[in-house]
Order: sequence, then structure tokens, then C-alpha cells
Amino acid sequence: MVNWNNAADTLNCLESLSKVDCGGMRVLVVDNGSTDGSMRLVGERYPQYELLELGHNSGYAGGCNAGARWAVKEGAKYVVFLNNDTVVDPGFIDPLIAPLEQTGDIAVTAPRIFFMEFPERIWYAGGEINIRSGRFAHRGIREKNNHRFEVQRETGYATGCCFAMRAMDFSSLGGYDSSFSMYGEDVDLSLRVRASGKKILYVPESKVWHKISASGGGEMNPVKLWRKNVSLLKLLAKHRAWSGMGFYILLAPFRFVRGVWSVLLFRMCSNTGKVST
Repeated sequence: MVNWNNAADTLNCLESLSKVDCGGMRVLVVDNGSTDGSMRLVGERYPQYELLELGHNSGYAGGCNAGARWAVKEGAKYVVFLNNDTVVDPGFIDPLIAPLEQTGDIAVTAPRIFFMEFPERIWYAGGEINIRSGRFAHRGIREKNNHRFEVQRETGYATGCCFAMRAMDFSSLGGYDSSFSMYGEDVDLSLRVRASGKKILYVPESKVWHKISASGGGEMNPVKLWRKNVSLLKLLAKHRAWSGMGFYILLAPFRFVRGVWSVLLFRMCSNTGKVST
């Protein structure tokens, strides 16, 4: 778990992790040079957890890479990356690890992720991606949880909010590309996993709730949207998806308007208790 000046969310997440019963689990909080006293608070309240203080802000990708290197040195077989603005179901780990133990074809497992504000609404139930058309989307986003999202299936990408890998697989792929500042590093890693011939599995039995974009100020925060668009264009350029870049730029205004409308409609209907799907 990576923290940067967000003690409240980190402590809330650690409280949920304290209820997880999984033999051999160790929790590591990587701190990206916080100045809000985060690590002192974490150390006082959860002395059983381990802290890695980097002393500077290396970004989400850099923080995860540092944590993974620490885990490998400590002999970890598996690593679970988890955003600090989440809470987890007490049984979320075992379903993520089981497929990794059963077959080498599966390199990444990702849970079913819900909105924290709307606990029965899907945020991520798999990732759909087509780099030739520049399309990236969470399957089921904002839909009410139902039986369609309760089936394990191969998926296009895992969100960096939460996923599990074998520690050595993550290392052998070079970890995250830390040149991505906040967005796109998870899709890039997923594309490299798939290029290596391995698969990404959506595991609905594992459940997590996500406080959407706590570090970015909300779903439609202008700074977040700018960074996300720049990162995704960088991703398409890195993977030489030139047609995808063209389509992404051409369709960006339409996708923006559609996204704003979708979020506003969702929230308006939520306030009246009549959320549509």
C-alpha cells in the first residue's frame, strides 16, 4: 500500500486489513515522503504492520516498485497491491491467490471493486481494452451488482486499485513503468503481461470497496482528467498504437461529455434512490 499525505484513508484501509485472516500475510505501507505525520500515526495505531519510508515522492508506480523489491527481498511469493483509499472484505485475499497457485497461465488476479459511497454499485468488474481504437473501460461501472458480475473470466486489464501477482512475475516484467506519474501504469503492465503469453483473471469472489479518486479530487476533477488523458496518450504511443492515438484524440470531447453526463445522472439518481443502469 502506497501512502502520500493521506493518513485518514490509510488508517481506514489498515483497519479493514486487520480483520483479514490469512496465514503468512504481511502488510507493508510505503510512504512517499509524507509531511502530515502519516507514518507516526500508522506506527502508533498498527505497530504490527511494516513501514518503508522513501523520504521523497516517487509516485504511485515508484512506490509500488519499491514495495515489491522489499517484498522479494523478504521472500514473498505473492504480492497484493492495494490503494490506500479502499476497504476490503475480510476474505478478499484467498480468492486472489488460489488461481495463481493452480496454474502458471494466470499472472494477475483482480477483485470485484465497488464504489465505497454506493456499496452495491460496481466500479470494476474486469477491464475492456482496444488499443487500436484507443478505448479503455471498466466493465459494469456504475451498474448495480448482479449475477453477470459473479463469474470468473479472463479480462483485458487489471486496475492498479487492487490486484495480485507472483512476486517474481512482477519483478521479471520490470514492475511498473515509473515514468507514468499516476494513470496508465496499470494498463501498461497488463499489456506487458498479456504480451508475455500470460492471462489476467477477474475474480468476483474477492471484494473491495474504493473511495474513487481520493488522491485526485473526485471522478471529474479537471486536473485528474488532464493527467489521465496525457497518460493514456503516452501509453498508446509507448505501444505504438498510432490509430488508437488518433481515435482517442478525435473522440476525447465526446467521451468527456458522455462521462460527465453519466456521472451527473448517476449521482442525481442516487440522491433520489432511483439509480438507473
